[in-house]
Amino acid sequence: MTRPLRVGIVGSGPAGIYTADLLTKDDTLAAEDTQVSIDILDKLPSPYGLVRYGVAPDHPRIKQIQGALHKVLDKPQIRFLGNVEYGVDLKLDDLRRHYDAVVFATGSDRDRALDLPGAELPGCHGAADFVAWYDSHPDVTPEWRVNGTGVAVIGAGNVAVDVARILAKDAGDLLSTDITDNVHRDLAAKDVTDVHVFARRGIAHAKFTPMELRELDKQPGVEVVVYPEDFDIDDACVAEIESNNHAKTNVKVLQNWAMRDPKGLPRRLHLHFLHRPVEVLGADGVTGLRTERMELDGNGGVRGTGEFVDHDVQAVYRAIGYLGSPLADLPFDAERGVLPNDGGRVLDLDENAISGVYTTGWIKRGPVGLIGHTKGDALETVGNLVADRPGLAPAEEPEPEAFLRLLDERRVPYTTWEGWQRLEAHEATLGEPHGRARVKVLTRTEMTRVARGEDA
Repeated sequence: MTRPLRVGIVGSGPAGIYTADLLTKDDTLAAEDTQVSIDILDKLPSPYGLVRYGVAPDHPRIKQIQGALHKVLDKPQIRFLGNVEYGVDLKLDDLRRHYDAVVFATGSDRDRALDLPGAELPGCHGAADFVAWYDSHPDVTPEWRVNGTGVAVIGAGNVAVDVARILAKDAGDLLSTDITDNVHRDLAAKDVTDVHVFARRGIAHAKFTPMELRELDKQPGVEVVVYPEDFDIDDACVAEIESNNHAKTNVKVLQNWAMRDPKGLPRRLHLHFLHRPVEVLGADGVTGLRTERMELDGNGGVRGTGEFVDHDVQAVYRAIGYLGSPLADLPFDAERGVLPNDGGRVLDLDENAISGVYTTGWIKRGPVGLIGHTKGDALETVGNLVADRPGLAPAEEPEPEAFLRLLDERRVPYTTWEGWQRLEAHEATLGEPHGRARVKVLTRTEMTRVARGEDA
């Protein structure tokens, strides 16, 4: 192939950007032809995916990852095209006509369902919806009412901890972040005094990282409450603690918290272990959550004790996992919420690889691991793409300008990398009077207008 390899990547979160970065490294492609031309497409007018719209606003250290992603998107071989939605503006045949290979990196954007009686009551929410709201995702409602004085969060991962921290935090403590006015207003209106986090398993098996755990105890006016009766450790737990530094650190931190005297602060964040939610209580809305106390079974699992506890809460937030969404013209594993694949090669219904179609990130493997784990995942996919390269069917219209003509013909108001930098500068200007790094533009229409340099 004498021209550059043309690759289209759908999704501009860390998974898609890491894939583009690997493809542009000198030692990735065959030595005789290292040229590559990449378009990264995203349905949003802005890049960065969950780093922009999935990380809590009070996590500036994690958001610094944007700096590394920015350097990748600034490479001359890479073109960002936002506000382009696969399955709406384009279908698979369109991408195959313009690219030699297509990589889907669309992530996991839906909440896994909570299979409990009462889970459909008003006041039951998914973490993905709540996170998208407090991160001011342009495609979600700008209004959110946090009901009651007691709130339950189901889950023991980083998302559950983020949700619990935002629910317990004083809204004024977020004013130094990129939080939008509507989010601050609705959080300031909440009356929450007690947030309860429920984990079905024991302290040695919590999935949150030590950094996320420690941050719970750094909030002004919020007391973290841990119950000594939830501390049960058997031989399987000891083995987990000894082999896993995260578990060892988490257990030590939790044990220290359980032993200290109450502080008497105005808001409390309760961490409950060995509690399995069994029913959301209420008739017309949430009035409580019933859990069953669990015990360790000696084999690394847990079993019910038959003892039930009712907790006084008026809202329930589930953070029990995310699922990817089906993609037009592609097979989909609905149970796992992923594209069926073998090492990143997307498989058809007969489990044969679809030539030239790949996947990476959470839509490939499910929502497990931290952002950094995405790099290794992308390396596998890129390795297989490069190995397949000699047999890839060449695109019929590989010229970069041809793809832009297609978007123009379909009247897609796409945004560009230069447009994103214009939007980024605009958000910085909005934040400047308040001493903040930025204030996000709230609506897709306004984001697109600013990015495209159009008059109001």
